Amino acid sequence: MARAPLPGPALSLLSVILLLVGRRGAAGAGGGGGGRGSSVYPAPVVYPHHSRQISWYPRAFLYPHFLTDDEANHLVSLARAELKRSAVADDTSGKSKLSEVRTSSGTFISKGQDPIVAGIEDKIAAWTFLPKENGEDMQVLRYKRGEKYEPHHDFFTDSVNTIRGGHRVATVLLYLTDVAEGGETVFPLAKARKGSHHKDLSECAQKGLAVKPRKGDALLFFNLRPDAETDPSSLHGGCEVIKGEKWSATKWIRVASFDKVYHTPGNCTDNSNSCSQWAALGECTKNPAYMVGTVALPGHCRRSCNVC
Repeated sequence: MARAPLPGPALSLLSVILLLVGRRGAAGAGGGGGGRGSSVYPAPVVYPHHSRQISWYPRAFLYPHFLTDDEANHLVSLARAELKRSAVADDTSGKSKLSEVRTSSGTFISKGQDPIVAGIEDKIAAWTFLPKENGEDMQVLRYKRGEKYEPHHDFFTDSVNTIRGGHRVATVLLYLTDVAEGGETVFPLAKARKGSHHKDLSECAQKGLAVKPRKGDALLFFNLRPDAETDPSSLHGGCEVIKGEKWSATKWIRVASFDKVYHTPGNCTDNSNSCSQWAALGECTKNPAYMVGTVALPGHCRRSCNVC
């Protein structure tokens, strides 16, 4: 026997129920951040309640299972064939140099290199509330047994390394593999919370607040304080790997777009008190010869036009 069509209100209610069930199923599929499921092209979705604060000095937050297994494996796969001995930035020239302070191997993955990398970067921007364009290229690192990274700061004390994008305001560490023993990220100067130490941490990790690397987890910490001053307590290091192998990815995030010059090595000032007003009125593009100028003959309002 044929059934009569549902009344209008009942049909609307049924549609809402089906829609909610569908959304719950999609969220449970592990595609966007917070699951170890399979995900080829993840949606840039993060869940704030999955992230927990582990320190206020420095400001540090841990997000378990931020990456899916597929995302973590993909980053390792991209980097494996391109690994080179890791270097550190020289404070004088800004160039990379080898140092016994850092004994890992690594390589850089270009921003937006493929849809999976772009999706991970979208998730990082959504979690940190920091613009995607402020991020540097992602660095993937491999630490073999006995390799480590001595405690250091991610902010700079010179003007050379801040020309592009200014200071590194924050760092996101993505753990791409589990580590049998060692390899923790340790903050020697952090004001540790009670119960922050665990029995399964290495001797190195017992010297401060430590995070044990677990595949898919993400660690966010800020290198600058809320007043924009550098934070000495953000000193951190990578403990020696004792058993197994450690893979991680680092995304440094600047205070401004990394694709633009934040300042020039020399003086960068406006020559008129009206520069900011003129820039707001569009004079940087309407009158570039006066406002911006050239390399040989700099303009009068380069700072307000954001070109230095």
